Formats: sequence, C-alpha cells, structure tokens
Amino acid sequence: MRRFFDPRSLAHAPIRELHNGAFIPHADTPLRAESVAAAVGPCEPPRDFGEAPILAVHDAGYVEFLKSAYDRWVAAGREGDAIGYTYPVVHRRPLALQRIDAQLGQYSFDASTPITPHTWAASYWSTQCALSAVAAVLEGDKAAFALVRPPGHHAGADYLGGYCYLNAAAIAAQAARDAGVPRVAVLDIDYHHGNGTQDIFWTRGDVLYVSIHADPVTDYPFYWGHADETGEAEGEGATLNLPLPRGTGIEAFRAAQARALEAVAAFGAGLLVVSFGADTYAGDPISQFTLETADYASLAADIAALGLPTAVVMEGGYADEALGRNVVSFLGGFGSDA
Repeated sequence: MRRFFDPRSLAHAPIRELHNGAFIPHADTPLRAESVAAAVGPCEPPRDFGEAPILAVHDAGYVEFLKSAYDRWVAAGREGDAIGYTYPVVHRRPLALQRIDAQLGQYSFDASTPITPHTWAASYWSTQCALSAVAAVLEGDKAAFALVRPPGHHAGADYLGGYCYLNAAAIAAQAARDAGVPRVAVLDIDYHHGNGTQDIFWTRGDVLYVSIHADPVTDYPFYWGHADETGEAEGEGATLNLPLPRGTGIEAFRAAQARALEAVAAFGAGLLVVSFGADTYAGDPISQFTLETADYASLAADIAALGLPTAVVMEGGYADEALGRNVVSFLGGFGSDA
C-alpha cells in the first residue's frame, strides 16, 4: 500500500486548548504523526495539486482567513496561538468584520483549535497527501494511506474546530467526484463524529456519509451525529449516523460497521474514503471505546472485502505510544497486495 506523508505537518504544534473549564496541554502533538510515520515505514511525499481542490470544498474567505490569521493575531499585539472567544451562535449572518478576534469566532465553533504560525502549511500539505492517496487509487491501486495531521473531519466549509482546519477527507471525496467517479462514500470510524464532513455533503446525493462514533449525547461534538440526522434536499438519506455508547468494544463496533458497509454497497459507490481515527483504542486518553490493536486489522479486512478503491485518511488517535501499532494493524488488514 502506498503511503503519503509530508513532514511539514509536524511544525503545527498548538500550545494549549480549553477543555472542561481549564487550559491544558494540547492533545494534537507532532508526536502523533511522528509515531505513525516511524511505524508504517517509508512514505512518499505528496504531489502538489494546488488550492483548487481545497476551494472546491472550502469557502474562499475562510481559506484566506486561515492563511493570514496568525500574522494578523501577532500584528494586533497578541502572544501565543490565535484562538477565539466569542461565537455568532444566534442570528449568524454574513458580516464584513475585520478584527481578528471577530473572525476567529466567525470561522470556528470551539476553543480547542488554535491557529499557530504553521497551521496553514501543515493543513495544506496534509490535504495534498489525501489528494495523492485518491490519485493512487484512481490510477489502479486497491488502497492508499494519507498520514494527515492536523486531522480534518470536524472542519466545515467555512469553520474550524475539533483540532481540524481543512477537511482532507471531504476534499478527497470531492476530488474523486471531479475526476469522474459518479458516487463516492465516506466511512468515518473515528471516535468522534465528523460533523464537518456531514455538513459539507448534507444536501448532496452523490456522496454518502456514514459515521460510527460515540453517542453525541455524551461526547463531543454533541450537536451533530445523532441517529435522526439523515441529510436534506437531494442529500436526504445520504447521511447515516450510527452512534454507540461509551465502553463499546470490537463486537458491537464491528456489527455497526457491517451496517455501514451494507449502506456503502447499496449506495453503489465507486470509491471509498475512510476517515480512520485510532482514538477508538482502549488506551486513548480522550476517548471511551475499548478496541485493541488487533481489532483494527479485522475492521480493515471487512472494509477491504467490499472491493472498492479505498483512500484511508488519518483522523484522530491520541495514545501516542500505541498509535503507530494501531495504524499498522489497520493498514495490514487490507492485505499485502493492497
């Protein structure tokens, strides 16, 4: 299996995040990507597809904001990472606000996703890894892996959150559509619901979004990912959420994934994007499922049995010491000829 990684993603190193009423060290550290890269072996540098595939998914104003936010933060006399503190929850409407504080709230939904001097570059090159993985499977590979960091599935068309800035999985799916694949499916198996991916394709009937995740009644992102969310307009029925309770192990998770794969097959997808989060691991410090390292190979084998060209895009996973082993187990489940 071809693997894509760009070390520029390591420069993004947020200092802290606001969690449960206190600022704590940020969970998305460069060590996450370093441990995976060391475990999976040699990776290829991505091709540079430019900004066009990003702008096919993300709002142009938001992209310009991501590029300039940190410099404007410093120019305003601030220190540390740029982070918002006020959000337009009610009566959200387009406003030409110029102050950096206002735009940080306008383009985000939480206080756990600060912008660092290297956020744009890390997100951009990680997105190129996802695009390279899609290109590999379109060119005939059975599967390919994009080591993406920071992750992406919480980022919407015009907002960041959940450690995510550019939605690599959504950008990959859209790139497949633009390359002529009539129907694309995104299977999200991160512990947390990918609210951004769901939002991006909410009214679309050509991209299926299926997510297995912790029940948002108890877990982040809370406001999205409930079972009754199925899409709107042409996208009605093209969203399937399968929330699971805390403590879920491999048996229940695999059963939910079987339902998800049935939906993918019924949809008639020509290509599959897997948002893979290893934060479903029993030892993950911010999650509450109980999967073990060997379980990931079983999940991947079930996915591979669909026979679809598959681009695997890395999402979460915060047990740094075990993360590389868990990713290797998952990729191994696709077989040596993937």
